[in-house]
Amino acid sequence: MGRMTNRLADTLSPYLRSHADNPVDWFPWGVDAFAEAQRRDVPLMISIGYSTCHWCHVMARESFSDPETAALINDGFVAVKVDREEHPDVDGAYMAAASAFTQNLGWPLTVFATPQGRTFYAGTYWPPSATGGMPGFRDVLAAVREAWTLRREQAIESADAVADALASAANTTPSPLPSSAGLAAAAAAIAAREDATFGGFGGAPKFPVATTLRFLQSPLVHREAADAAAAATRALAAMSASALHDVDGGFFRYATQRDWTVPHYERMLTDNAQLLDVAVAEGDESTARGIASFLLDVLRREGGAFGAAQDSESWIDGQRSEGGYYLAADRSSLEPPAVDGKVITAWNGLAIGAVARASAVLGEPEWSDAAAAAASFVLSTNRSPDGRLVRASLDGVASTAVATLADLGLLAEGLFGLAVATGDVSWASAGRDLLDEALDEGAAADPVLAAQGVASAPDQTDGDLPSAVSALAGAALAAWRLGAGSRYRAAAEEQVQAHAASALQHPFGHGSLLAVAAGLIEPPRQLVVVTDDRSGPLAVASRGVDADVIAVVTPAQARAFADAGFELFEGKGAASGLAYDCRAFVCRLPVDDPAELVGER
Repeated sequence: MGRMTNRLADTLSPYLRSHADNPVDWFPWGVDAFAEAQRRDVPLMISIGYSTCHWCHVMARESFSDPETAALINDGFVAVKVDREEHPDVDGAYMAAASAFTQNLGWPLTVFATPQGRTFYAGTYWPPSATGGMPGFRDVLAAVREAWTLRREQAIESADAVADALASAANTTPSPLPSSAGLAAAAAAIAAREDATFGGFGGAPKFPVATTLRFLQSPLVHREAADAAAAATRALAAMSASALHDVDGGFFRYATQRDWTVPHYERMLTDNAQLLDVAVAEGDESTARGIASFLLDVLRREGGAFGAAQDSESWIDGQRSEGGYYLAADRSSLEPPAVDGKVITAWNGLAIGAVARASAVLGEPEWSDAAAAAASFVLSTNRSPDGRLVRASLDGVASTAVATLADLGLLAEGLFGLAVATGDVSWASAGRDLLDEALDEGAAADPVLAAQGVASAPDQTDGDLPSAVSALAGAALAAWRLGAGSRYRAAAEEQVQAHAASALQHPFGHGSLLAVAAGLIEPPRQLVVVTDDRSGPLAVASRGVDADVIAVVTPAQARAFADAGFELFEGKGAASGLAYDCRAFVCRLPVDDPAELVGER
C-alpha cells in the first residue's frame, strides 16, 4: 500500500476512500497539499466530486486508475481530492472560479490552481483521449503544465482576474421586501418555463427543482397567481407517474430526457426530503408515503440519522452497472447500490423537518420518533472536540470540516418542525440556539481557504437545496412564527432584502428565498391544539387546517413552550381540549368542537 493510499484510506469520506488505491498521489483537502505545491513550485490539480456521482466514477476508472495518466499528474501537479458534500465552501469557491472557463459546470470538477490556490483553468469531465470534439485529459494535463512552465505570468494574471471578478460579484445592495404583486410576477415568470407537454420546467436534463416548487405552493402564490401554483401540482403529478419515481418510493436525481425518462440513477437525501414536503403540501398521500418509506428504509443509517445518497451504480455479475439494479424486474437476488453513509448536518435538517411534518399530517407517530432519533444523533455526533457543530460524520466519527451557515440554518429549521410535530420544546430550544449562533457569530470560514486567502463564493442561490441565505431566513421565519420574538422576523427580513432584487430578476434560482419573502408579507396563521389525546378528534381535525403552524401539545407542553420564551403558547396551558386559532399572533376565542376548526385561511 503506497503513500497515496495511506493519505485517503483513513479519511471520513467514502468518496475519498474510493480513490485510495489510485496510482495518483492524492492529498486530501488541507494545508499539506498547499505546502507541497509551494515546495515543488507546481500547480494544484483539485478534483472535486462525490461518492454517488456517475461521471466521477467514469473519470476515476478511465484516468485516475490509469498508471500513465497518474504519472503525468504526479510529475507535474500536486493532486487534491475533495468531497464536495463534506466541503461545500471549497466546492462553491472553485465552482464559481470555474465558471470563468466553462459553461458546462458540474462534477467531477477539475480545477488547476496556483500553489496559493487561485484558479487559472478548470473544466469538468474529460475523456482519457480526445473524442467527440472534447480534448483528452492527458492533453489537458500537458497543456496546463506547458502553460505553467512557459507562460506562468499569463496564468497568474488570469487567476488574479478571476479572483477580482468574484470579489466584486459578491457585493449586494439591499432592497425592500418584495410586494405581493412582485412575488406573483416572479411565480408567473417561473410558470412560463413550464413544459406544457410533459410537466416540470425546461428541457433535458430535467430536475425536480423542489426549492422552486415549494415557492409555487405558498399560500400567496395560490391566491395571487393560481395558474403558477397549478404548475407545481402538474410537475409533481408528472414526476410521480414517471421513470424518475422508483418503485420503492424514492426519486432519482434527474431525468436525462424531457419526458422524465432515462433517469440519472443516483438518489439524494436532499431531493427526497424536499419532495416529501412538496407531496405533503400537495395532499399527495401516496407519493408522500413512498418517499418517507425510502428515507426510513433505505437512507436511514445505524444510530438513526440519514445517509447522503444512494449510488447509481452497483455490482451485477461481477461488473459495475449504472442503473441495472433499478431496471431489474426482480431485485431480490441483487446487491443494492451502496449508500453513502455520511451524515451531513444540513441535509439531515431537511429530512428531520420533512419527516416530522409528514408524521403530523399523515398521523404516523413512528415517523416523528425517527426524526427525533436523527436529530439526537446529529446534535450529539456532528460535533468538534470543543463542542461546535461540524459539517458531517461517518460511522459515528465527526469530520473536521466546519459547519456552514446552511448547516446551522437547515438543522435549526428542521428542529423547529420536529418541536411542533412532537410538542417537545427542547427541540425548539436547540434550534433557537443554533440559529442564534448563526446570526450572532456566523459560520467559521473553511480554514484552508482562509489561510490561502481564497475567498469563499457566497451561497446565495437556491438550486437543489436552499442556499445559506435562504436557510437562515427560513429558520428565522420559523422561529418568529413560534413566538420566539420580533428579532427573528427582522433577521429573516434582512436576509431577504439583501437579495430580493436578484431573486425577483432571476426567480427560478431563488425559490426558497421567495418562499420566505411570501411568508414575511403574509400574516401568519397559527393553530395551537391543547389536548391530552394526540390522536383524538380535535387533533385529527387540525391536520386538515391550512396554517403555517399546527402545534398539538398537552397543557404541560404548552406551558413548557411558554416558559422557554415561545410566546405563541402563552396562556394556553390551563386546560385540555381547546384549539386556539391565531392570525398574526392574535388568537380567536378557543373552541372545543372539531367541527368549528376552519380549514381555509
